[in-house]
Amino acid sequence: MSAVPAPTSSPSLLDRPAGGAFHLIFTTLPALLRLTCGLFGAVTALAVRTPPVRVSLLLAAVAALTCWSVWYAVRALRVGIGPGLVAGDVAFTTAAALLAPVLVAPEVLPGEGSWLAVLASTTVINTQATAPVRWSVPAGLLVAAGYAAGASAAGNTAEATAHASTLLMQTGCAAMMTAVMRRWIGRADATFADLQRLRREAVLARAAREAERRQNRDLHDTVLSTLTMVGLGALPAGSAALRERAAADLRTLIGLTDARSAPASGPVDVDAGLRTLLAAHPELTVSAELAACAAPAGVTAALVDATAAALANVARHAPGASVTLRLTRGAGTVVVEVVDDGPGFDPATVPAHRYGLRESVRGRLAEIGGRAEVTSAPGEGTRIRLEWPHVG
Repeated sequence: MSAVPAPTSSPSLLDRPAGGAFHLIFTTLPALLRLTCGLFGAVTALAVRTPPVRVSLLLAAVAALTCWSVWYAVRALRVGIGPGLVAGDVAFTTAAALLAPVLVAPEVLPGEGSWLAVLASTTVINTQATAPVRWSVPAGLLVAAGYAAGASAAGNTAEATAHASTLLMQTGCAAMMTAVMRRWIGRADATFADLQRLRREAVLARAAREAERRQNRDLHDTVLSTLTMVGLGALPAGSAALRERAAADLRTLIGLTDARSAPASGPVDVDAGLRTLLAAHPELTVSAELAACAAPAGVTAALVDATAAALANVARHAPGASVTLRLTRGAGTVVVEVVDDGPGFDPATVPAHRYGLRESVRGRLAEIGGRAEVTSAPGEGTRIRLEWPHVG
């Protein structure tokens, strides 16, 4: 059985909550038990001083017991119970037990009710709770043997046999109880550690999936979108618009700041970002109604990028359509609307693997706590509404 950790390496309540709680409880309780029983024993020891009790030696023993009990409690509560404290407690108790003929009056020795019997029982119980079993059990046997020898020397073999047997039972029961608790506490901490490991692995896996999703979304919104528009003829080869989009795509892919990126912090004008975006889409006929509006940098970036994805969809699927872009800020919301009079489509029929609406639009708004609504039907055009709630 493994030892209870030393005071300087006690288990953390965060890393090993069960073991940490065990260490805390089985430091506090022994300290209080030693203090209360030690002080009680010191008082009761002085109550009966009939011969053959040697009063001078009894007074010295009582003074030593009082000082030791206070020191034990203070030391245990401050730094924990180490091997030295356990060994000192066993040594003091055994020595007192061997001096039973001159410390305990014969009339109070029987019945296991003397202060010396209480001291011995407290010691063996505390030892099982605070020391490794390979040391605690021999220590309990030593205390029991010392008590038996002292009581026999005092001329009371019945008491020697009776309380020594009690001490042996207390040693065995306390040792088994502590061993069972340590075993189950170890299992609980192992289970907790496994849970924490699985949780960390899940967080890392989720982060990896998020990074992959963002990477795929960026590829969809940059290179793939540009290539699709080139294939559809929306961006003629060699045109200035194609060069600008290709340059912007390259800056995005290598992690540099393009014309639509926002500063790392502070409010950023959403309307300014949308105007910059429109300048990158000369192939579209857009009527813009942009109210002055500022939002946190991340929110502005998400709104602008989602709008860019919506406009890219128009350029790919409805290149001749007229588009209306609106930005409004009402009571509690910032709203961007992209409305076109193109052929429209049925949103329910969009394949699950398509990134355009699912990630580039809805995914971006979800990341900032907003939402995106797509309203469309064949022959009725398309309306995409981006909404971000704000306070103030």
